[in-house]
Amino acid sequence: MPATERAVQLVVAAAEAAADKLAENIVAFDVSEQLAITDAFVVCSASNDRQVRAIVDAIEDRLRDLDAKPVRREGEREGRWILIDYIDVVIHVQHAEDRVYYSLERLWKDCPTIALPESVQVGRDGHGAGE
Repeated sequence: MPATERAVQLVVAAAEAAADKLAENIVAFDVSEQLAITDAFVVCSASNDRQVRAIVDAIEDRLRDLDAKPVRREGEREGRWILIDYIDVVIHVQHAEDRVYYSLERLWKDCPTIALPESVQVGRDGHGAGE
């Protein structure tokens, strides 16, 4: 069974919020067939710890508007990899160096990706729409 409509709604909103804060390489995976604990992962990266925190704050604000509240938030003290668990969706905001090191995309490569809006896709390679 693929990710629920609610999970996809949260994925898109989280990806848009991350893109608004200039997150890089935003991807979403439907992990519902592989994991019983969640439907989807969103993974994105930032160039520094401050930006990681700003992206997390923006995601939480946007999802709060959709009546979603995180049940768990991990890694905030270090600010290099913050995980936000919304049960249906787990969001990973990583420092760019940690993203390369841990390579979550490699772990979940067999899972289908969730299509993200064009506004999110524009910055995936680190280039903005005006470049």
